[in-house]
Amino acid sequence: MLQSLRIRNLALLDFVSVDFDPGFAAVTGETGAGKSILIGALSLLAGERADKAVIRQGAQACEVEASLYFRDPSRIDALMAQLDLPACEEGLLVLKRSLSRERPPKITVNGGLATLAALQQIGERWVDFHGPSEPRRLLRDSCQLELLDLYGKAGPALEAYAGHYRSWCALQAERERLACEARLSPDELAFMEAQLAKLDRLDLSEEAVAALERDFQRLSRAQEIAALAAALESGLAGDEGATSRVAALVREARRLEAIDPPSRALAERMAAVSAELGELAAEFGALGRELQADAAGGALEERMDGWLEARRRHGPDVRSVAAAREAMRQRVSSHGDIEGALARLDRQIEAAAREARASAAALRAVREKAAKSLARAASAGIAELGFEKAEFRIAITEAPGLGPAGDCGCEFLFSPNVGEAPLPLSRIASSGELARVMLALKAVLADLDSVPVLVFDEVDANVGGEIGSVVGERMAAIARRHQVLCVTHLPQVAAHASSHFVVEKDQSGERAVVTIAPIHGDRRARVGELARMLGDRSAKSALAHAEKLLRAG
Repeated sequence: MLQSLRIRNLALLDFVSVDFDPGFAAVTGETGAGKSILIGALSLLAGERADKAVIRQGAQACEVEASLYFRDPSRIDALMAQLDLPACEEGLLVLKRSLSRERPPKITVNGGLATLAALQQIGERWVDFHGPSEPRRLLRDSCQLELLDLYGKAGPALEAYAGHYRSWCALQAERERLACEARLSPDELAFMEAQLAKLDRLDLSEEAVAALERDFQRLSRAQEIAALAAALESGLAGDEGATSRVAALVREARRLEAIDPPSRALAERMAAVSAELGELAAEFGALGRELQADAAGGALEERMDGWLEARRRHGPDVRSVAAAREAMRQRVSSHGDIEGALARLDRQIEAAAREARASAAALRAVREKAAKSLARAASAGIAELGFEKAEFRIAITEAPGLGPAGDCGCEFLFSPNVGEAPLPLSRIASSGELARVMLALKAVLADLDSVPVLVFDEVDANVGGEIGSVVGERMAAIARRHQVLCVTHLPQVAAHASSHFVVEKDQSGERAVVTIAPIHGDRRARVGELARMLGDRSAKSALAHAEKLLRAG
């Protein structure tokens, strides 16, 4: 739930700090008082894009901060881990966003820096907005099907179908590509086979290519290495080299051994040094001759030239070249048997289509069952909102074929008057009727929505006052499972709220100032606000009516 909201220098608002309680909170005020600022602040924290125009005139930056409490933070903490952000401490999520005229915008989540994309993902988990345009969404087929699937808990069936559908589409795309692919001319085939032969001569493994590049680098300095090796061989084995001088010393050590037998161990060590120097001289000589032979033979250069050419043609690394070789091999092999490949794909496509159709049938069965149940529940809610004789149905419609959503859709049918056949909402529903249908559906679906905070921005604008009390009851019912924040002009709705905030605009000074204040702790102030909404805060009849509404709520 939303615990607190702090706003600084946003639009006409200088500073406000608001604490929220669980349940149903109403936000009221005169038209144009600035109620949208509160919705705007929450939208910013949900990741909505904004420009510097929202910064209060004369201020250098605006800032919005909120704290939210989750009784079970496991789901939100899993998202925090995925986004590499700090986890909630004791279930508390702290969001902060600032916009500056001079500096880049800044977002923090639980004290860690975050991106706008991350804030949007988090926003999807904690808040759901329902604005004045929400009822119009009901006219879209996609919205109607989304609501039906939510009610019917069709997610697993829809996900299973989507997997079969993607496989079927992928096979069709492959067949189309192969069918449209031009056959290779003899010259093109010969060229491609020659290129493939060159690639096949390469050892396209990371280790082999690394060794090739290392050996080539060594070969490129062969003359320098050979010269140094020859100098070392000469210094060791030449006429005046170390080997000759040490050999003379070995003879002296043997003479010492003959005179003093205990010194034999020293003589042996001297002889071992002489032998080691001789072996070193031979190995240095072999190294120089080996490099000279490699440079003369050119085999390593030829392999390196082949690798460099492959890299220029097919990609910067081993993986790219190997992928190009495999694609070329498939192109050459399929060239000789395009018709056979198409026949094999046709069989695979038919098998995939059968699986997709079976999965679509299972999804349709879930929707057909849900349609009857949702229609009954929504009809009961619509009746309570003033359409006692109305009829609401959900028809499952046949799709022309398999599509991303299955082999069927749905259509919401509505008849507001007795004796009239139900027709699609787009053909008969007025804005007020749409608003009531949407409210009824929201009340039914509220228990299935896992988002804890629901924000209703004047969704009751097209609902008559006589039904306002029922709308307020619906909001209060939704608030048993969610925290509800509702901007409303109907006193009948506001009277049912457990919390009540008033937005006021003061233009008595040099500039307009907007304030947001709680009044649910002051019954007299709340009665006065309800009376204002009824028409006159000073009229006794309005005050009496307001008192009656508050007692009933």
